Amino acid sequence: MLTALAIRDVVLIERLDLAFGPGLTVLTGETGAGKSILLDSLGLALGARADAGLVRAGAAQASVTACFAPPPGHPVAALLGEGGIAAEPGEDIVLRRVLGGDGRSRAFVNDQPVGVALLRRIGVALVEVQGQHEQMGLADPASHAALLDAFGVAPALRTEVSAAWADWRAARTSLASAREAIAAARRDEEWLGHAVAELAKLAPQPGEEEALAAERHALQQAERRAEAIAAAAAELSPGTHGRDRRTPGPGAALRAAARALQRLIPPPIADARSPGGPAADASPAGANPVEPALAALERAEEALAEAETLLSRLAADAEADPRRLEQAEERLFALRAAARKHAVAVADLPGLLDSLSARLAALQTGEAEVAALEQAAEAARARFEAAAGRLSAARMTSAHELERAVAAELPPLRLDKARFRAEVAPLAETDWGSGGADQVRFLIATNPGQTPGPLARVASGGELSRLMLALKVVLAAGSPVPTLVFDEVDAGIGGATAASVGERLARVAEGVQVLVVTHSPQVAARGTAHLRVAKATAAGRAATQVDALDPPARREEIARMLAGETVTPAARAAAADLLAAG
Repeated sequence: MLTALAIRDVVLIERLDLAFGPGLTVLTGETGAGKSILLDSLGLALGARADAGLVRAGAAQASVTACFAPPPGHPVAALLGEGGIAAEPGEDIVLRRVLGGDGRSRAFVNDQPVGVALLRRIGVALVEVQGQHEQMGLADPASHAALLDAFGVAPALRTEVSAAWADWRAARTSLASAREAIAAARRDEEWLGHAVAELAKLAPQPGEEEALAAERHALQQAERRAEAIAAAAAELSPGTHGRDRRTPGPGAALRAAARALQRLIPPPIADARSPGGPAADASPAGANPVEPALAALERAEEALAEAETLLSRLAADAEADPRRLEQAEERLFALRAAARKHAVAVADLPGLLDSLSARLAALQTGEAEVAALEQAAEAARARFEAAAGRLSAARMTSAHELERAVAAELPPLRLDKARFRAEVAPLAETDWGSGGADQVRFLIATNPGQTPGPLARVASGGELSRLMLALKVVLAAGSPVPTLVFDEVDAGIGGATAASVGERLARVAEGVQVLVVTHSPQVAARGTAHLRVAKATAAGRAATQVDALDPPARREEIARMLAGETVTPAARAAAADLLAAG
């Protein structure tokens, strides 16, 4: 319900803070006092169209803040969720609208900026306005089916229809997808066959690209090592590694050098005194200076021989397999070519093969699948039609009961000649939905012989407001809106009719919060709270003020409504009687 309303700089209101409670709150005051300004201000907070004329003269902007305490489980929580507005269960909802002098406005919900469209949706969920010139809620045919169902249809039946509709919609979606898949497969059948055969022959494996790339790198490294070892060996033994045999290698050079040095060593000389004795040393010192060089050459020959042996072993160990490298590269390049052709990554080729194979197989199994899905869709349709038929029958019964209930409320409201009709008509199949296969409309004929028509088009302003009140009396329990606002629902009536209006407003207020702007003392006497709207002059400017009346002031206000400008003792006594009766 609405708990507070704060208005700043709206027309004649400079600053106004109002608190509201449950039950029936009446707002009274002389014509022109500003009651309509209060409703316009509330409408602004609820998302009504903004008008720069609402900004108080001399003010830069106007603002209205409305605070609501919705009941647990109210649908407004879903609207807040859609708008991304955080709200804890049981937390108040604060709607705020700021209107600039240029006519531009900003909207806030719980201090979070929102669009005016969302503000309006939230406002409609919280407040329903019935007035002389504006009707929200019951006048909207989109709400009639839910109201009729809430009045006299078992909730389980509506739930059954909604579930059957969801099942049928899912079955139709599956069928449409299967049909589209088959149609697409048939369009591409030749290409699919070729692609599947090509990929199946290639047989790509998960992770194969990485493995081949690693193997190729390793083989290339091995090939480079083998080439380097062979080049080193060729330098040491050119004649044995395909090089020009006339080019001497280091070994031949070492041997040639040794032979050249050996010629510098003289042969041994025999001892003249001992013809058969040992040879005498040719060197006078007993040693030849060439021998260290010969020894060094011998060691170099040995080291060279060892190096050749080691290189031979390395060459044997590093022997590359050119064919294997060629095979790895061919495989890798083939995989990458296939990936480019199908515009996928190499890693996705196995999945692509599976997908294309499934599409190709669908041509063989798809017809059977479609036939099964068609049967399932037909069965789901039959279940929906059966459930919708039961709902339609229940709605027809509920409609007759609603018509009788509303008819009983019309005569006391001076609508005894009016005829209310709850029409349940079949919808075209294209309009079926989770709510069933019916269109529900509330129609009214206010004069004998008149064809019933839509509520907002047939009834006059006062008739429509009283008709809405009669409907609210009957349907109040089924409406999720926690706050109702009636603007001069008693216009043009008085006496017993006004008393009937007040009695019915009080009955509605037992279940929901009701705010009513009234000129009728009979209606005002029924209120659980009474606000008086008056216009005063301060600092040379007119201003609207609102006072919450205590019992004595309330009696005086009702006496004024009965007597006019001059309040008599008789008027006060009559006011006291009305209050006592209320």
